[in-house]
Amino acid sequence: FDMTIGATGLNEAAAQAAKLDYDKVYLLPSSHAGYYPGAEPISLNTLFEKSTGRVLGAQLIGFDGVDKRLDVLATAIYAGMTAEDLTELELGYAPPFSSAKDPVNMAGFMIQNLLEGKVKQYHWQQVPQLLAEGCTLVDVRTPAEYTLGHIEGAINIPVDELRSRLGELDKTKPLYIYCQSGQRSYLATRILAGNGFDVSHLAGGYRLYASAALGLGSSLSCTKCR
Repeated sequence: FDMTIGATGLNEAAAQAAKLDYDKVYLLPSSHAGYYPGAEPISLNTLFEKSTGRVLGAQLIGFDGVDKRLDVLATAIYAGMTAEDLTELELGYAPPFSSAKDPVNMAGFMIQNLLEGKVKQYHWQQVPQLLAEGCTLVDVRTPAEYTLGHIEGAINIPVDELRSRLGELDKTKPLYIYCQSGQRSYLATRILAGNGFDVSHLAGGYRLYASAALGLGSSLSCTKCR
């Protein structure tokens, strides 16, 4: 289907078999600068060791630029690089080929944010248990996106309205945030944490949840799904 799928290093099954204490980040960057015509989304999952930040593995799927990032990540794994090393890589840049911060850099930044405690995340596999426990789930997408599909039980407070609606949320309870792909939920998490809330955001967002948990298919083809 004109797509490229690539993997390097350990996948989750291998990491679990090796009894590694690992986590993962999901991101949906563009293959090159979004303002330059023809940018295509890349779905990127990066595994890392929680104690050291060492990159363990990655899986990518997209229409363009997958092999380029796969090569960089394969080299990083072979060299024993950490998330911090990924953030410092100086990779080839021009608008038709990449953004100033390449997807590989962005994976490093996301991992670093977790390791430094700037954000917390939860995964789609945890959603049923969280719902069973009566957690407070907040969808920070637009009302139109919420109407098209959302996690059952979630309340809708768009990220642009969040600061003015903090009084609707209970600071004594943990909050679990999500958006479409993770970008807006990251912003919401930073806003809420700065206002004294205990908050986590959904890795990969509703896009991944809908695909993996609900079997609704991926919105990979949508370059505006952020």
